[in-house]
Amino acid sequence: MKRPPVIPDPPRRKRSLSEEEHALWESVAKQIKPLRKKHRLAAPLAVRAEAETLVSVRAPRTQSAIPVAAVPPKKPLAPPLVPIGRRERAQLSKGKKEIEARLDLHGMTQARAHRALSGFLHRAHGDGLTFVLVITGKGKLGAESERGVLRRQVPQWLSQPEFRTLVVGFEEAHIGHGGAGALYVRIRRSRV
Repeated sequence: MKRPPVIPDPPRRKRSLSEEEHALWESVAKQIKPLRKKHRLAAPLAVRAEAETLVSVRAPRTQSAIPVAAVPPKKPLAPPLVPIGRRERAQLSKGKKEIEARLDLHGMTQARAHRALSGFLHRAHGDGLTFVLVITGKGKLGAESERGVLRRQVPQWLSQPEFRTLVVGFEEAHIGHGGAGALYVRIRRSRV
């Protein structure tokens, strides 16, 4: 069985920019900052001069319509959280990997628990520890909305940028270490 011959599509012609589009592009290109320092290819002088005159004619209208605000420099983002690996979690639960420190937040207010958690994680990070256990408790029995304030808050705190610089990841602990009332926390290595 023979296949029919494949007829290639005719080559498409690229659409060129109109003068208005070219002027808009040039004005935008002048306002951006390159990621790396590479020299832009110079446009032909005639096109550049023509674009500058078009931009200068239309500049007052665009500037009044869209105010340009100075963009503050971006702070480096905090590293993302990574879940603890299945093998490491199994080793922790069986006692093959050591939990190097523990923090018990039972009976603390939210403010006191936040301060204690912050100090504990900074010390663990400074001491070069790898795995720590944070015990929040399961909370008193009652309505779900009233139950275990620290149990709900500590994972949210650990997800915030201030703690992500100290913590690689965290997960609920094994039942032998407190189950739903405790968290395994992996501490980020300090860079020297």
